[in-house]
Amino acid sequence: MSVSEMFAALQGALGQDQDIREEIRKVVQALEQTAREMLTLLQGVHQGPGFQHIPKKCQKAREHFGTVRTQMESLKTKFPADQYYRFHEHWRFVLQRLVFLAAFVVYLESETLVTREAVAEILGIEADRERGFHLDIEDYLSGVLTLASELARLAVNSVTAGDYSRPLRISTFINELDSGFRLLNLKNDSLRKRYDGLKYDVKKIEEVVYDLSIRGLNKEATVGAGGEK
Repeated sequence: MSVSEMFAALQGALGQDQDIREEIRKVVQALEQTAREMLTLLQGVHQGPGFQHIPKKCQKAREHFGTVRTQMESLKTKFPADQYYRFHEHWRFVLQRLVFLAAFVVYLESETLVTREAVAEILGIEADRERGFHLDIEDYLSGVLTLASELARLAVNSVTAGDYSRPLRISTFINELDSGFRLLNLKNDSLRKRYDGLKYDVKKIEEVVYDLSIRGLNKEATVGAGGEK
């Protein structure tokens, strides 16, 4: 084989790789649009009247996840199944955003932390890497950390809306989350930096709870804690 033939073959391989990446980008763009629509929908819970419509917003978000599952099925067909990590960077950010959205919906519905397996099911992908397109553990953890920041904001807005018990429940949840992360030996630099931000979320929520305490509103919240969430 001549040098020109060798480089022609290399160009052919490069062209195929570029075609794959372009096809992946198209699906990822569609996923990003769906994620933006869900985020816009769920941001409504931070508004005063939004607390009354949490069940409806969660139901609507669940419908959007149907679109996500269809888009994920399309994404799986755009690259060889054994080359997940070769192209992972293309969908890493949007996948983390979708994990956050799924975790936020589950929290709003039940005030519990969604498992990685449950998120994978919601998104229509696998939890086990051996089974193909899967939810990487670090992507799951990144999405959960985004949830913590969102809940810190929700705690502040809950007080504004006159819901004094919600910040107390959020505080308990976030402290449990922080304790869980402390059990992990994080090696990923990006994930480690994001985890470092969790302490600020904890502090922010503690300040909200403390403010409720000195204003005597924590007693009111405790009395009403057995009511509707």
